[in-house]
Amino acid sequence: MKLLHAADLHIDSPLQGLERYPDAPAASIRAATRQATENLVALALSEGVDSVLLAGDIYDGEWRGFDTGIFFQRQMHRLHDADIPVYLVSGNHDAASQISRTLSLPPNVRVFDIHGPETILDDELGLAVHGQGYVRRDVTENLAVHYPPARAGYFNVGLLHTALNGREGHDRYAPCTVDQLAAHDYGYWALGHVHAREEVSREPFIVFPGNIQGRHAKERGPKGCALITVESESVSVEHRALDVVRWEQVLVDVSKATGVDDACESVRNALAGARSSADGRLLAARVRLTGRSSAHLRLWGDRERLTHEIRTLGYDVGDVWVEKVRVETQPESSGGPGRNIGTELAESVVRTAKQLGENGDLLRDLIKKDPLWGRLPSQVRDDRGQFPDDDQWCADLLGEASELLAAMMEERD
Repeated sequence: MKLLHAADLHIDSPLQGLERYPDAPAASIRAATRQATENLVALALSEGVDSVLLAGDIYDGEWRGFDTGIFFQRQMHRLHDADIPVYLVSGNHDAASQISRTLSLPPNVRVFDIHGPETILDDELGLAVHGQGYVRRDVTENLAVHYPPARAGYFNVGLLHTALNGREGHDRYAPCTVDQLAAHDYGYWALGHVHAREEVSREPFIVFPGNIQGRHAKERGPKGCALITVESESVSVEHRALDVVRWEQVLVDVSKATGVDDACESVRNALAGARSSADGRLLAARVRLTGRSSAHLRLWGDRERLTHEIRTLGYDVGDVWVEKVRVETQPESSGGPGRNIGTELAESVVRTAKQLGENGDLLRDLIKKDPLWGRLPSQVRDDRGQFPDDDQWCADLLGEASELLAAMMEERD
């Protein structure tokens, strides 16, 4: 038998923050979750799968209108017309407590009970699917422990929306352990909730397929579903991409750059490489410039121009939208024997302080453009909150703000 396992469709998920980028391809990005869902259905039809398993978060909370529900309803009718059953559990975003509007789904869609685990059998196929949906958003109890034991003579699938024992960036809903899942003797656990693809176990298969479409820079790389093939005692799992917008972080080593133009040439090559790996999709890229470079100060001092130059490069490469540019370079290191991280850091601070001391206006301008500059230590400003006229504040600033800079960078993610 062939099964298709997907989760976290988040149809019509609002993409926040696009208003900050007037050149963003907002229409393409907002339509991406629908197009990825259409790709999912098209894949099920082309592969002739026997069933589709949907492990929660079909929606993204309350619909703004009925259009979202109508869209999903129509996609399920396409599968109904091909006699493909769909097994669905609700997740935290489409729990009964989160969605008040409802639309009837075609009879091929089996929605699991939300008050306790339920088993649905396909005797002809020899498939047993066990599942339970969410009655409310914040399900913090272990649902898996109540799932029934495997049915003899069937290929058993557990359908569950869970964070397992916890995953970074995801609320710890329906917590459970791998051992607890394995104890049920199912052939496959079809999980949802975690947006990063992860093959947790192979004996038995316990799989997060990830979401079908990345929605921001932290949801990068290929997004899609799992195609499961069951032959006698053998089970194989293959990831299939469904996304229409590919998010990536593009790291560019500019250690050899002597200025902005050199750095931009390196970025152009990196964007072209990332574009070729996107398989014809629109690429949404966050560019990060790294390395110890003699251009360090010029890159930091001209970040606005640099960002515009790099965004133009994205248009030149084609089908690339640069979401953000991060300058993470450092001053050049003199090297030498007997050095350690502490020595490197100390010398880097002193060297940068001297460079900025020669151009105090540059650093003042950089910090004044940053809305967070007011959080800098008071000793680098006078009683009126202004920068002192002398350049000693450069060294004071660098010495006092090292920890703050790391926190500021994290905030901007």
